[in-house]
Amino acid sequence: MDLKFKLLKENSCGARLGEFHTKWGTHKTPMFMPVGTQATVKTLSPEELKDAHADVILSNTYHLWLRPGEDVVDNAGGLHNFMNYKTGPILTDCGGFQVFSLAKPKDISEEGVKFKSHIDGRNLFLTPEKSIEIQNKLGSDIIMSFDECPPYPVTHEYMKNSVERTLRWAKRSLDANKKRDVQAQFGIVQGGEFPDLRKFSAIETAKLDFDGYSVGGVSVGEDAETKLKMIEYATAYLPKDKIRYLMGVGEPMDLIDGVIRGIDIFDCVLPTRLARHGNALTRDGRTNIRNAKYIKDLDPIEKDCDCYACKNYSKSYIRHLLVADETFGQRLISIHNIRFLTKLMEDIRTHIEADDLLEFREEFASRYNKKKNE
Repeated sequence: MDLKFKLLKENSCGARLGEFHTKWGTHKTPMFMPVGTQATVKTLSPEELKDAHADVILSNTYHLWLRPGEDVVDNAGGLHNFMNYKTGPILTDCGGFQVFSLAKPKDISEEGVKFKSHIDGRNLFLTPEKSIEIQNKLGSDIIMSFDECPPYPVTHEYMKNSVERTLRWAKRSLDANKKRDVQAQFGIVQGGEFPDLRKFSAIETAKLDFDGYSVGGVSVGEDAETKLKMIEYATAYLPKDKIRYLMGVGEPMDLIDGVIRGIDIFDCVLPTRLARHGNALTRDGRTNIRNAKYIKDLDPIEKDCDCYACKNYSKSYIRHLLVADETFGQRLISIHNIRFLTKLMEDIRTHIEADDLLEFREEFASRYNKKKNE
């Protein structure tokens, strides 16, 4: 697919304002992508996602391979038809993160990875070629190359061998993509916390001329300072004219800090996962709507929010739904949380344009970090 990324502006701090084009239209970056693991963003319809200003969404190759199976999705005409998502692109991950959480080191070979299904325990084997074949049948707009996802922490020698294998698998993944004309493909940079390996991985992966590049192996247990350095080590050596994608990151402060370090797109299950536990994202930090102090609170989750939940319902009502174990309460907070993050990305784009993103970060952090949890 001819995925054209255009860098519109780059601040001195490293933040980038851009856009990319697909058959679905023009998509502004930086952006946040909600996660629809099983071909659905939990509890939400495509129409609700659109209303929350979500554009690109992500689905999971591993889970859809196991259930319902890639052939079932292919029979429906691909993910867009299967889940009736007709408003924007779909990105599929490669399945590597899930597979390596299930596999043992001895089951990783040059050919691929042996592991047992988390559903029924049957033996499975995933290779770069199989991952791409599954994603071809899923029919997503952007697919990911198969990579090795090492645990954290590991030795430099272990990570070096892993990075080199990921590069070989990246080449095999590119060769296996039979639908490059309709499916863009991203490579994945690994390297853990080691600057030399992040540099090597970024430079060598960029030589393969993918349509975009992902920074992988982040948010796997490292501290906040190490996480930011991991990102910096990678983005310093990635081409400026391609999309940069940070996988599995969705905390508001992490989004801002990622943008400052040159990241364009993000994904995470955070907004819907928090919602299932009654937690709403607000400018003043996370708010647990189950808290008894909201029993008669007739204000919305956030007064200046334009989401469906905040325009129509009070914290008192949403708390009642949560306490009564009514799914509608989780749905309302999910809508709000996704809109909170898409609005945050809109604000970030505005402040990149105004050359004052660092000032915005300080202002946002001064409120948000006062109360991360009640």
